[in-house]
Amino acid sequence: MKKRFDMEDLDCANCAAKMEEAIKKIEGVIDANVSFMAQKLTIEAEEADFNKIMKQVVKAVKKVDSDCEVVL
Repeated sequence: MKKRFDMEDLDCANCAAKMEEAIKKIEGVIDANVSFMAQKLTIEAEEADFNKIMKQVVKAVKKVDSDCEVVL
């Protein structure tokens, strides 16, 4: 399953790269892309565990930048 989410308050391209790297390490994530310019997160993950994976994604984003929000 592939979905796109808006992101709010993503401050820099370096943070976006760190978030993308952390998200790709989450079990069940097939691919991820965090675009600083578009303020978007595109994620491809296993459909059966998608909600559980997204909770981990939100935690990973907050760990890199506590002000950034993933709009679910």
